[in-house]
Amino acid sequence: MSEDSTTQCLLFPGIFRKPIVAQFDQREGSSDGGALLLKAADRDYGLAAGLSSCLRDDRQAGKVDHSLRELVAQRVFSIACGYPDANDSARLSEDPIHKLLLGRDPIAGRALASQPTLSRFENGVGVKELYRSGEFLAESVIRRHAKRLRHRAYRVTIDLDPTDDPTHGAQQLSFFNGHHDTWCYLPVMGFVSFNDEAEQYLCAAVLRPGNVTAAAGAVAILRRLVRMIHHHLSGVQIRVRLDGGFAHPAVLEFLDAQPKLEYVVAMAKNTLLKRVVESGMRRARQLSRRSGKTEHIYGEVRYKAGKWPGYRRVIIKAEVVRAADKDPKDNPRFVITNLKQSPQWIYERVYCQRGDIENRIKELHDLEIDRTSCTSFWANQFRVLLTAAAYVLMQELRLRAAGTACARAQVCMLRERLLKLGARVLVSVRRVVVHLPASFPFLPAFRRVALALGAATG
Repeated sequence: MSEDSTTQCLLFPGIFRKPIVAQFDQREGSSDGGALLLKAADRDYGLAAGLSSCLRDDRQAGKVDHSLRELVAQRVFSIACGYPDANDSARLSEDPIHKLLLGRDPIAGRALASQPTLSRFENGVGVKELYRSGEFLAESVIRRHAKRLRHRAYRVTIDLDPTDDPTHGAQQLSFFNGHHDTWCYLPVMGFVSFNDEAEQYLCAAVLRPGNVTAAAGAVAILRRLVRMIHHHLSGVQIRVRLDGGFAHPAVLEFLDAQPKLEYVVAMAKNTLLKRVVESGMRRARQLSRRSGKTEHIYGEVRYKAGKWPGYRRVIIKAEVVRAADKDPKDNPRFVITNLKQSPQWIYERVYCQRGDIENRIKELHDLEIDRTSCTSFWANQFRVLLTAAAYVLMQELRLRAAGTACARAQVCMLRERLLKLGARVLVSVRRVVVHLPASFPFLPAFRRVALALGAATG
């Protein structure tokens, strides 16, 4: 067999009892048969329609082949399926499932938008449109879960966390960051969780230059989220959990000024706090020597930094960490809070729970939210928002998979289990039939999600 024919036919002689022939000629086939769930999930959110309504279309009406809604939907659905780049559209242009997701005839419908069209689209979005799109994303997530909870939540927790987004080209506002030791952007992600639920739902994704501090823009994000939460869940208790990089006077002043708002904010150690914690550290070292294990002591102090208007409560955790084949290591921690409970309860039951946000950010990287390879900073911000929208839909699928093997699956695993299904699409006058594998191992989870999203048994 010649080399240039391997894309049409592959032979495997001598491996099986009979010769095996693989022919890539299934024009009605797709490897993303489960992506129909994304379309159903978007019906609850209306992300494609809502995000496109935030954008301005300056194109000549008579020359438009792909509406803004179609372009947004194409990018969001393809990102969720594992195609983060615009040039992936060349391989998806005739995919029957992806055409079906855009409301086109899966066989006879016109092809999807090309890479040049998508690239012009991404680079044509302005700053005001990006702001409106970010607001819509946050509003839609909070509104969706307020409706799910019948507007009866008793607490909403906000978590913000920055992450590094390494850059490898001449992207605008990419700077060298000494902490991460690379040229990068420094986006910040915002999440909300409700009552005592484990899931943290993405609601904000803001791209920032690589040389900003962790707290840059935090007050604006928090102000917007607090306002939206109070609008959809009036009277609810809001709790804010932040890492040490957010312990900025402006952030703390904003938090103190909000009625009925609780906060826990980590704080970096300094000379004065080291002296305050030393007695606790001595006690922790004694306990650790006796037990041979990691030990810690909790305490608190009323503390006033130089730029603070007054004293604030600071929780102290004096800890000595022991690991196999390593010397004991002092690990003092400090958390600023306005909560009234005991230091141990605040640290272990409130602050430590924010650690799960690292898993959410890892999922976002798995979804390639860091594929910010456009030259324009604002085009890259738009890509971040599109990826955030795709992640919101994936979280909706996970929510609907409650009680199944996919209930706590990572997003990349959720994609492999529910979306990446070989499918054959047949179109008749009356209906479209999508043939999926009968031996699909996660069929119970797929069925549960589909029914929860409004599918009907036939």
